[in-house]
Amino acid sequence: MVSYGPQQRVYVPELRADWLTQSFVHWAYSPAQIQLLLPRGLAVDTYDGSAWVSLTPFVMAGVRPPGSPASLPPFTETNLRTYVRGPDGRDGLWFLSIEVACPVMLAARAMGVPYRLGRLALARHGDTVAYTGVRWGGGPRYRLVVRPGEPVRPSRLDVWLTSRWRAFTLRWGVLWETPVEHAPWPLRETRLEAMEETLTRAAGLPPPVARPIVHFSDGVRNVRLGVSHPVRRRGRVRDRSVPGG
Repeated sequence: MVSYGPQQRVYVPELRADWLTQSFVHWAYSPAQIQLLLPRGLAVDTYDGSAWVSLTPFVMAGVRPPGSPASLPPFTETNLRTYVRGPDGRDGLWFLSIEVACPVMLAARAMGVPYRLGRLALARHGDTVAYTGVRWGGGPRYRLVVRPGEPVRPSRLDVWLTSRWRAFTLRWGVLWETPVEHAPWPLRETRLEAMEETLTRAAGLPPPVARPIVHFSDGVRNVRLGVSHPVRRRGRVRDRSVPGG
């Protein structure tokens, strides 16, 4: 079962950060469409028969890479993710792509994290928040404008879409798992003002057609990412951790 709070403690974090000013845009897809994008060993997770893909732009602050005595300056990041279950049935995330404005983060590609460098920006205009991004080299892009409202008590679907406590990656044909610990997301009512994107198409999906579910959060602090470790399973898998790469 997906839980509202973290499912494990991360006592020795590999990386600490704050995830701030985060929006979530969620689209429903057929499970068969999503399963085609997953490596062997991962199964698409569903809610009431639908698979989901989420676009999540936010600010990374207070990031301290391993061995660094100082934090990096804040930077913007945008994830395109889907919801999966590992070989043991536990739920987690699979990232279809990750756009980032900080070149230092590209080092994580060695662990199969699909970072792509781009020009990303976040701006506030009155009571709206606008996110824009384009991958270097004239690749996929997006523009998102949301209007956050009052705090809400998360529904079961809200929790299912926002509360995941591990991520899977693929490195040299081996599936890896990274645990994460942070406080539950404080969610707010959110109105979608504008949405344009080509990230889904670049990831191998048809463009979304239904109106998405949208969330906004002021963020969570003291996020702790644990040390990645191989997932125990038989055989090897084909490396699809970097779509289009």
